[in-house]
Amino acid sequence: MSTQSETELRVVEVTRTDDGDHERFTHVVLEGYTPKDGEFVPLENSVVEGMINATPVRALCGKVWVPGRDPQRYPICPTCREIASTMGWSLPEG
Repeated sequence: MSTQSETELRVVEVTRTDDGDHERFTHVVLEGYTPKDGEFVPLENSVVEGMINATPVRALCGKVWVPGRDPQRYPICPTCREIASTMGWSLPEG
């Protein structure tokens, strides 16, 4: 009596990602505003400070993260773009 064993080969692709890889967008951060009859009013939301001190910032879309990547490498977040355009702000293409 002869028995054959069948072997099933399963290939599972695993992609290693680090924090934020699932959402590769450049987000728009409001760092302050200038009233019509006043000087610039800073908010507690500075990208530069976030990069230097590893402190989180909040984008227009609500995403909170510690900035650290080159924003020119990624497209602008569609939600941030929509919010900015409804406010009458112009953003670069991309």
